[in-house]
Amino acid sequence: QVQLVESGGGLVQAGDSLRLSCAASGRTFSRYTMGWFRQAPGKGREFVAGITWSSGTTRYADSVKGRFTISRDNAKNTAYLSMNGLKPEDTAVYYCAADGQQWASVVVTDQTHYGYWGQGTQVTVSS
Repeated sequence: QVQLVESGGGLVQAGDSLRLSCAASGRTFSRYTMGWFRQAPGKGREFVAGITWSSGTTRYADSVKGRFTISRDNAKNTAYLSMNGLKPEDTAVYYCAADGQQWASVVVTDQTHYGYWGQGTQVTVSS
């Protein structure tokens, strides 16, 4: 069982940076691929970025490639999403999630594959 709590969201201007954190409870955090998803107003939840348990593989949505970086610190049970060059279209509630399968070697973009979710943190980018 993994419980996740996101933090770090806020209101920023276009071009600014933010770093989101996802703190996990439990001693099994290091076994799970972690993903970040987002949901904009009136839209479905979409994959943003993911990182395998060993940090050996990362994967990004095309819309954030080159601007966002996902990382993790297994010693701190925390995953991060560093967001640079923010755009108004990045405005959304951001969720972190843990893969439902331990020791996965790939990052899955399908949200139904993720078994544990945080409550979300709001990111608002003004133009």
